Amino acid sequence: MKITSFNPLIVTRKQAESMELFEALGFEKRHSKVSGVSEDINTVRMKDANGFHIDITQANMMERDMMIIRMNVDDLDEAFNLLTAHGFKAVDGSNSLTPSSKSVLMTSPSGFGIDIVKHIKDHE
Repeated sequence: MKITSFNPLIVTRKQAESMELFEALGFEKRHSKVSGVSEDINTVRMKDANGFHIDITQANMMERDMMIIRMNVDDLDEAFNLLTAHGFKAVDGSNSLTPSSKSVLMTSPSGFGIDIVKHIKDHE
């Protein structure tokens, strides 16, 4: 399995406020995407001049913010199996399929999350 990117992901009810903070830190919006799970979930990807990324997801059902690691991989099944072997569990209802990606949010035994994402190429 190859990791193609690795960055923080904030899941919040206050996406605009979080984006404003990161814009003040020099990040710019790259693109946004509505989740395949619910139209109420919208993720914005931001990047700074040094090439660092942060994703900020608007999720109205959240009671409080969550910090998660986003890990893009070339093989979702292999990443899923590796994390499962280390005690991670998939979060119910977190599987997402959009025209450009598929993903699953997993939590560790101690509680931190990793959102594994596989981009769907044109040839798949």
